[in-house]
Amino acid sequence: MLVDLHMHSTASDGVLTPAELMARAAAAGIDLLALTDHDCIDGLVEARDAAARHGMRWISGVELSAQWQGHTVHVLGYGFDMQAAGLLEALDAVRDGRWQRAEQIGDRLAAKRMPGALEGALGIQQATGSDPHSPPARPHFADWMVQAGHVRDRAEAFRKWLGAGKLGDIKQHWPTLPDAVQQLRGAGGVAVLAHPWHYGFTRARLRRLLRDFAEAGGRGIEVSNGKQAPEQVAVLAHMGTEFGFLASCGSDFHHPDAPWMALGAMTPLPATCVPLWSDARFAEGVSA
Repeated sequence: MLVDLHMHSTASDGVLTPAELMARAAAAGIDLLALTDHDCIDGLVEARDAAARHGMRWISGVELSAQWQGHTVHVLGYGFDMQAAGLLEALDAVRDGRWQRAEQIGDRLAAKRMPGALEGALGIQQATGSDPHSPPARPHFADWMVQAGHVRDRAEAFRKWLGAGKLGDIKQHWPTLPDAVQQLRGAGGVAVLAHPWHYGFTRARLRRLLRDFAEAGGRGIEVSNGKQAPEQVAVLAHMGTEFGFLASCGSDFHHPDAPWMALGAMTPLPATCVPLWSDARFAEGVSA
């Protein structure tokens, strides 16, 4: 069974609509999947209906931003009630925070002789067919910076301006890690720490994060994220077992031009892992 539990659509910072994304996932042979847009579940109904048309098993998903010890981390949620009032209120609050962050990024870039960034990022975002009421994300700013000639490519934009510890890394609008986990659990969902290796922590600090995540009620970790190095996957699998986590995997797909995050193309989970989809929420493969 081919499983991909991490992908993004135009509802956040992807370039394919939820329906287009589901069609592409079906063509890739995916059997079980989740759409996990950033701090947003606006695309889930469209994704659910499209997945059903293509005969794929689907479960509700989201990727929440959270704060942990001064760092931004991401928490994936699955199998939650999409109508849960507490979760919807929390997502509304984060959406407001994302608008504030976008405005701050625009102001900061203008101070660095890059005026018009917010308007440019909005233009990039809306050209993909995104909801015009959704705030632009850092990839939209990065693409505008490339288009405006301020950087060579998206990678340079993140390396110099938008990545961790840089001008665009604004965290104060996110809930704490325990709050994000509880928002998901309160809606009946399961919380999974996204791409633990990507935060650049030492192994000692990563263990502290995993310990705190477990104490907050986290249930699993994303052991395999895209075409991650097998040795990294092996380390995460070992740590996941150490803390009693279930193991998840996902491509982290955003757009077709990134072959290292192609739909369904993940480094395999080690045989020692207990897969996330053994959780009861995945039993029927569909959650509304």
